Formats: sequence, structure tokens, C-alpha cells
Amino acid sequence: MTTAAVFGSTGAVGGSILNTLLASDAFASVKTISRRPLKPQSPKLEAREEVDTSKWSGMISTLSPKPSAVFNAVGTMRAQAGGLQNQWKIDHDLCIETAKAAKEAGVKTYVFVSGAGIRSLLGRYLPYSKMKIGVEEAIRELKFEHAIILRPGMVLGERDIPKAPFLEKSIGSLHKISPAFQDMIGQDQKIIGRAAVATVCLAHEGKAPSKYWVLEQADIVKYGRDEWKE
Repeated sequence: MTTAAVFGSTGAVGGSILNTLLASDAFASVKTISRRPLKPQSPKLEAREEVDTSKWSGMISTLSPKPSAVFNAVGTMRAQAGGLQNQWKIDHDLCIETAKAAKEAGVKTYVFVSGAGIRSLLGRYLPYSKMKIGVEEAIRELKFEHAIILRPGMVLGERDIPKAPFLEKSIGSLHKISPAFQDMIGQDQKIIGRAAVATVCLAHEGKAPSKYWVLEQADIVKYGRDEWKE
């Protein structure tokens, strides 16, 4: 059994990663660092609150026992952040800072939740894509023992603040018509969370296909639903 740390644990995907870790026998303890209090409770959970995100990276080295895996599902919306510049500080700068701090702290496996289509011909020029690509490249250059990048499509499932309520509901209903078509567009947050945890377990067992492992939407469905074992 090992220890994991989660950033972004109050969000939809981060919360699903946290719940999956807490339910898994493969992880003896779970640490979180967040701006807001968490809803989940567990004897193996140590939740730290810090509203000043500039302090997060420095807190990684103080975690005990030291996590062997760090999950980063940090993400915000431009409107919530107060503009593109502030969003960049969170979705790009903060994510790179925590990755560097994790590497310095001796973390073996780093997981980052990115996004689908960010490297497409047109998509790569969008501000959102530039942020995600920048983080992905920074993680690659850090050369963790294992780095896992998840690129989900639209995140489906209930959340406190839906990003696109009507669209999310519409795509979420596609499974009634064509589950395969829905899988190509979006994935339920629980499936994404399970895929993140499942692939870390595979990496720790020496079964990762590469040290820098990118999971596209089909891979997320494969490990988070089709091959998932409770």
C-alpha cells in the first residue's frame, strides 16, 4: 500500500479521484491540499486547507508519509478566476509549480488531468489548450519515474457548478441512444477518476506502456469503465 496526494480535490474530477483513492485498498493514506473544505471523510484522509495557492507547492515536502503519487486535477473557469490572466496563474503556473515541487520531493508518479483536442490543428491555438499543453510539456521535461496525462472530453456527471448545463445534460443522455458515440465526446467524472487511479496502480506494478503515458478518451473509458474492477 502507498500514499497519494490530490490537488483539485474539491472539483468534479478531483473529487472522483479522491473518492476512488479512499475506496481503494492499494492506498493506505491520502493527502489533499485545497482552498475549500472537503465533503468526504475517512480515517486515511488528511485534508489540509490553504486559501493561498502560492503556498501549495511548498507544502508537498511537508506531507508525511511522503506520497509516491500525486494527482493534479486543478482547473477553473475564466469567469470564476476573474479573467484569462488569473486563470493562467491557476491552470498553468500553479500546476507547473506543484509538479516541480513534487519532483523535488521525490514523488515517483505524477498524474495530470489535461483535456481532449488540445493539440488539434485549430484547438492548439486556444488559450485553454496553450495552458494545458504548457503543463504537459513541463511534466514531460521533469522526467518523473512515471507521468500519466489524462485527456478527457467533456466531463459529465453532477457537479456543484456546471460549466455548460444544457450541453452536459444533452451529451450525458446520449448513452440511451449510442454509448459509443457518447464515449467519443465526454466521460463521466467517476470514469475519469477511476482511470486515473487504475493507471497509477498499473504503473506501480510495472505495467505502464511508457514512462510518459498519455490516455485519450478511449483509454479513459477502457481503464475507468470497461476494465475497472472494484
